[in-house]
Amino acid sequence: MKKKRKETAAKKKTAQPALKKNIVRKVVVDDTPLTAAEIEHFKQFLLEKRREILNSVQEMEDEALKKSRLDASGDLSSMPIHMADLGTDNFQQEFSLGLLDSERTLLREIDDALIRIEEGTYGICQGSGKQIPRARLEAQPWARYGVEYAEMMEKGLVPKEE
Repeated sequence: MKKKRKETAAKKKTAQPALKKNIVRKVVVDDTPLTAAEIEHFKQFLLEKRREILNSVQEMEDEALKKSRLDASGDLSSMPIHMADLGTDNFQQEFSLGLLDSERTLLREIDDALIRIEEGTYGICQGSGKQIPRARLEAQPWARYGVEYAEMMEKGLVPKEE
């Protein structure tokens, strides 16, 4: 009886790794072209995102590019109360300018995506020529590359395009 239990336990131990090896992952490849309705959906989303960015860029420019401390804070004196305040003001302005640059870059990407929609090339990887999966476009509708191609660019396997 003990011998039978050991044999059964030994069979289970050897059977488990074999099961793990035979696991097959299903990968759904979505390579069908986008429908006109899907393209319109992405276009409306891109236009809305563009409006949001333009509004936030305008607000940031208004705040970051004030002419003086007097304009920025409403202080009656043009001298800071403390020397550290001047450094803080400079840091905040530099930080805002960095955000503006990032937002402008995203705005260019959105504009490029809208041009691709007009040209009829939206949703096609500019590197491989394959269809960009819908899930990627939902996450990043201005994407110009599929995930695989973007990863190859990051690893330096293909040249980065400007």
